[in-house]
Amino acid sequence: SFIGEESVAAGQGSILTDNPTWIIDPIDGTTNFVHRFPFVAVSIGFVVNKKMEFGIVYSCIEDKMYTARKGKGAFCNGQKLQVSGQEDITKSLLVTELGSNRDPETIKIILSNMERLLSIPIHG
Repeated sequence: SFIGEESVAAGQGSILTDNPTWIIDPIDGTTNFVHRFPFVAVSIGFVVNKKMEFGIVYSCIEDKMYTARKGKGAFCNGQKLQVSGQEDITKSLLVTELGSNRDPETIKIILSNMERLLSIPIHG
């Protein structure tokens, strides 16, 4: 099976089943792409029994290939990635994205979540 982000955004429905399924977003960061903001990627995932088996993200402008496989770790251009080990949230950097859905109820939920996150004394 295949699920494409662009076709879902165009209104086609998709149902994730237990069948092996490719999930593909050929222009991950469409809004960035439209506005010539240089953070755009091609994202591909492979799911079996509704569980992610592996994923590949190619950051086109940076020429970086991110890969990850369940139980095998994550890599960037072949070099192993790992989390920082920082346990103090006040020294953490928060990154968020609003998404493109402008439905009033969705915006309300997103802003409520962001308000809770921003009330934490984070570094930035």
